[in-house]
Amino acid sequence: MNVLILGSGGRENAIAWKLKQSVLINDIFVAPGNPGTDLIAINLSVGVNDFDKIAETVKENKIDMLIVGPEDPLVNGITDYFRSKPDYSNLKIIGPSKDAAQLEGSKDFAKEFMNKYKIPTARYFTAKKDNFNQAVEFMGSLKPPYVLKADGLAAGKGVLIIENYDTALIELDNMLSGKFGDASSKVVIEEFLDGVELSVFAVTDGKDYVLLPEAKDYKRIGENNTGLNTGGMGAVSPVPFFNNEFKTKVIEKIVKPTIFGLESEKMDYVGFVFIGLINVNGEPYVIEYNVRMGDPETEVVLLRLKTDFAKILDAACNKNLQNIKVEFENDAAATVMIVSGGYPEEYEKNKEILGLDYNGQSVLFHAGTKKDGDKTLTNGGRVLAVSSLGKDIFSALNQSYKTIKNISFDKMNYRHDIGFDLK
Repeated sequence: MNVLILGSGGRENAIAWKLKQSVLINDIFVAPGNPGTDLIAINLSVGVNDFDKIAETVKENKIDMLIVGPEDPLVNGITDYFRSKPDYSNLKIIGPSKDAAQLEGSKDFAKEFMNKYKIPTARYFTAKKDNFNQAVEFMGSLKPPYVLKADGLAAGKGVLIIENYDTALIELDNMLSGKFGDASSKVVIEEFLDGVELSVFAVTDGKDYVLLPEAKDYKRIGENNTGLNTGGMGAVSPVPFFNNEFKTKVIEKIVKPTIFGLESEKMDYVGFVFIGLINVNGEPYVIEYNVRMGDPETEVVLLRLKTDFAKILDAACNKNLQNIKVEFENDAAATVMIVSGGYPEEYEKNKEILGLDYNGQSVLFHAGTKKDGDKTLTNGGRVLAVSSLGKDIFSALNQSYKTIKNISFDKMNYRHDIGFDLK
């Protein structure tokens, strides 16, 4: 198969890297890609939401499978776009329809789905301008802290956790008044759940599913999970408390009802179901759904995946997942994200990165980089995902940190304590 991957981050670099190992794959194209994907695939200067240009690219390069990395094109309907064109009826697409993508694109839609299919989640109320008094009443029934989520996509910035009731009311009004644009025209107010988060990933054909390795990521910029939220500062897999008992609860109470719901709603859903969970005293609750793989979780999940990745995706497209057995490496995986100084607030770009040719035992997945002649420069907040395998999480982390010591650029930053809470 010829494959086109949409996206330009560490996730897409990891997907291309894994597919490169498959017996099914001929050529891999990435649009727009980055210097990391350029080492293993063919980068194409095409935007992820330029559907017409993507269609031309599919035709020109005889693409058999389209893998949609980020959420925006899915929420904007890229799968429906191709499904509406008879010329592309044989194109295999990894990514759900626009309707199904609302599981990520609308927090309110996802909550209604969970309630309908009795999937455990936090109590909630969806606030709008015209029901503000009821929203205030619901918030008054909660204990602090208060969780406010913009209903739509807000580039990872639309969730606020606030300790003070009066401040939460002010922020609710700010959000409904356009703090996050159209994304917060509705705001989901949630009961705060206290526990440990993790992510579970399924590949589904809309009826059957297989599970990929689970992962735990670290969102805060600072050590000991302090400071501002980011897109992710690192991740580990496996997750120690994801034992057989907890895994069985996740499958029976969450994964199976989710897939049953997709089928019952007749959603066109072929692709990844990312389930963000929280373990509250041994019981799993859903925090959110994503309709694509996470970043930096993909970088550890695919490192541990033993089964041919392309065969899993091909089976999903052919509605044949029931015949796929997924195997994981026994080794653990860890990724540590190197970021630009100042991130997630203002940061500078165009810093030359040194040490990329260090021949360690880690895999370097590029997230925010660009080429300038022979030089590789920083081009984003999250720059590199340094990923390693080891006999356990801490062996893998030690390898990643050892590799990081050989990499440098001006104002480079990273967390030194990924996995600290699992000791």
